[in-house]
Amino acid sequence: MTLARKTQIGLLITAVVLFVLLFLAPKTQPGKLATKGSESTPAETVASIETFITMATKSLKPEEKSNYDALLASAKVSKVDTAFVPVVQFWDKQKRPDFAAYFVEQIAERNQSSLAYSKAGDRYYYSVRFTKDNNEIPALYQSAVRCYEKAIAKDAKNIDAKIQLAACFVEDGKDPMKGIGLLREVEKTDSNNVKLQLTFAFFSVKSQQWDKAIKRFNKVLVIDPLYIEAYLHLADAYEQQGQTNKTIEMLEKYASVTDDAMAKKEVLKYIEQLKK
Repeated sequence: MTLARKTQIGLLITAVVLFVLLFLAPKTQPGKLATKGSESTPAETVASIETFITMATKSLKPEEKSNYDALLASAKVSKVDTAFVPVVQFWDKQKRPDFAAYFVEQIAERNQSSLAYSKAGDRYYYSVRFTKDNNEIPALYQSAVRCYEKAIAKDAKNIDAKIQLAACFVEDGKDPMKGIGLLREVEKTDSNNVKLQLTFAFFSVKSQQWDKAIKRFNKVLVIDPLYIEAYLHLADAYEQQGQTNKTIEMLEKYASVTDDAMAKKEVLKYIEQLKK
């Protein structure tokens, strides 16, 4: 199997299921999961998100800084939780989802609901994929953990928060076994949770445990046959194992059910390349 082909199927998956890869796939070094103590900053030395925001505001244009200060002042005076929404939108427009996440958390602090804290945690977790400053990553994970723990404290049945909390523990490398243990606890009571199975599957992919990844992606299809992107991930796993026939089989299954004409065209094109 040529490097070009391996790269092509990876790009194909990224193009079709970009959101899943960004939001669920762990941000770790290819070929391994983070291990305890690996490249993590001790909690006591982690800079807060507020520190990064303070530094960033100094780089704003005068009119942007004035607008931001006004929005923030208004939000602080108001007692309504949604008062911070304009501040969130400001940082979203600045393409700083990490800073927007901080103010989503401020909304949660006023709202005090499990769902609100989950949304804040998701925002922080999502931001890890986009930050250009590796020094900020520990703070983002720490903030995500804080929000997910509050979400669970508000509602012990918030399974999504538990799964995301586990993912944070694994990915930031501070306590990966605690994360895996939490996932297994969820599996005991909710083994048919698609997000849970996908999380296990992506961790298996990152650690190059292809047989385990295949098992998990097949489980996803059993739970939700409409989650057809799993066929692409299975194709990728089989290709990594050098099983060209199984790779083609999975790609053909995807092509037969997808409504995405462009994706189908690219998949069929790649199938022809594999058959040569």
